[in-house]
Amino acid sequence: CWVCLVSLVDQKLRSDHRLTISALADEFPNLGRTTVYTIVTEKLGYHKLCARWVPKMLTDQHKEQRMSSGREFLNRYRQDEDNLFSHIVTGDETWISYINPETKQQSMQWRHSTSPKPKKFKQTPYTSRKMMATVFWDEKGVLLVDFMERGTTITAEVYCETLNKLRRAIQNRRRGKLLSGIILLHDNARPHTAAKTQEKIQDFRWEIFNQPPKHTQH
Repeated sequence: CWVCLVSLVDQKLRSDHRLTISALADEFPNLGRTTVYTIVTEKLGYHKLCARWVPKMLTDQHKEQRMSSGREFLNRYRQDEDNLFSHIVTGDETWISYINPETKQQSMQWRHSTSPKPKKFKQTPYTSRKMMATVFWDEKGVLLVDFMERGTTITAEVYCETLNKLRRAIQNRRRGKLLSGIILLHDNARPHTAAKTQEKIQDFRWEIFNQPPKHTQH
């Protein structure tokens, strides 16, 4: 019967979601390819979707860590909701272009209607330059922007020197903040979790919020 055929096609798709219409038609020689396509798309409501590339697939342990970190933050907020955010300093690395290409609007010129139209050459990757910067901020704004020299990479030693600069920036820009206590929030990059970095943060007597593994949209 027709209902039974639809159910059998559904079972085949559930066993292998990558089956093509041609492969399904081979599984049901009594059905034409058009009929199989109609069953899949109209009767069963299936649509072909491409997978998205993601940098990391979270395990059950990662998900539990995210849940634990979220609960920890909520508990801290309930205990000190008036002052918690004033203690938090967060930071991250980002690429910054230090040669901004001229926009089409900026290239506009006053010309006569009979004048030749000015030309603007397309920016190439070789003329566009970027630099890595580590940015730290709190609830009041940016505390530090630390640029890296070209050709260098972020190591534990480099990051510790950045933390020294951050401490001086907090001392100069936020009077009394160091004495009230700092809660540092940064990701789990290797330079951030290295033993040398952890020792530096302990020397500063700063607290670290447990940062859960990053996730991406699937």
